[in-house]
Amino acid sequence: MPIAESLHPGRWWHTIEDGARIQCDLCPRDCKLHDGQRGVCFVRMNQGGKMILTTWGRSSGFCIDPIEKKPLNHFHPGTSVLSFGTAGCNLACKFCQNWDISKSKDMDRLMDAATPEAIAAAAVRCGAKSVAYTYNDPVIFAEYALDTAAACHERGLFNVAVTAGYIHAEPRREFYAAMDAANVDLKGFTEDFYFRICGGHLQPVLDTLAYIHHETDCWLEITTLLIPGRNDADDELKQLAAWVAKELGPDVPLHFTAFHPDWKMTDVPPTPPATLTRARAIARDAGLHYVYTGNVHDRDGGSTRCPKCDTLLIARDWYEIGDYRITADGACPNCGERIAGRFGVFGKPFGARRIPVRLAA
Repeated sequence: MPIAESLHPGRWWHTIEDGARIQCDLCPRDCKLHDGQRGVCFVRMNQGGKMILTTWGRSSGFCIDPIEKKPLNHFHPGTSVLSFGTAGCNLACKFCQNWDISKSKDMDRLMDAATPEAIAAAAVRCGAKSVAYTYNDPVIFAEYALDTAAACHERGLFNVAVTAGYIHAEPRREFYAAMDAANVDLKGFTEDFYFRICGGHLQPVLDTLAYIHHETDCWLEITTLLIPGRNDADDELKQLAAWVAKELGPDVPLHFTAFHPDWKMTDVPPTPPATLTRARAIARDAGLHYVYTGNVHDRDGGSTRCPKCDTLLIARDWYEIGDYRITADGACPNCGERIAGRFGVFGKPFGARRIPVRLAA
């Protein structure tokens, strides 16, 4: 699809007083754009004094994944999700694990064209329970995500956002009102890390986390990618876990995942499994009930236990579920403790498969 055919009116912007530029009000970058200029995200553009989203209806690809890959361990475990993204990003993480998509300024990477209705229909056809906006940050294609979310809800599908949470308050309200679950990357717990390594700021992300948990019905889980020598010090992990426990409560699942050398940090070694185990212990000592490890084979770190009686409730190995004991109404069968999350009747788990899907234009 030619770029001109994918231009779509954007929202959350205003004309600057000088009249020569517009300002994007979607995220804290507040990009000020001359006619024809794109924002840092690359996909939001000033065209004739109006904001245009250049990636509406275009995707970098579609795939059926296990919901645990998002990662979401407490949102309809064992089900499948239709995942897709576009291109670009509003952060500049030097360690980006999807840099070929999120850092792409090559619109030819957007190979699949699909309307929101086509995406919802494909998810139903493939037996997915949810649609995930992922691979790159859905915040920057919020208009497309919101239109798709509405089409998915009409089909009885759930909507899942995998995001860095770097968004202003006004669009945040509408965006998360349309989402049924979100996994938010809390990339570190210092302003220095966010500023030097990610090209952003910490506080807007903390504001998003608190907003989702306290002001919406959207189920929330958090992921922190641990990078050796950058954000894995004990003191920083203790502060992060203490903030989650105090500001969000003990029942918000926290995932610590392993880094692999990529993008502009190929000189940093992979995260040792022992680092993830240490981080998990720190977070559990802080009072968090559900702390997980990811990107490694770790049955104990991937499994869910009852916070009251320690009964093994969901046995996981990577994305495979070996045993499932949570009741349909979300309780421990041994002691009756309510398990935080969104659960239902458990069927045959989807497993660790990854199935590419092509959608017709």
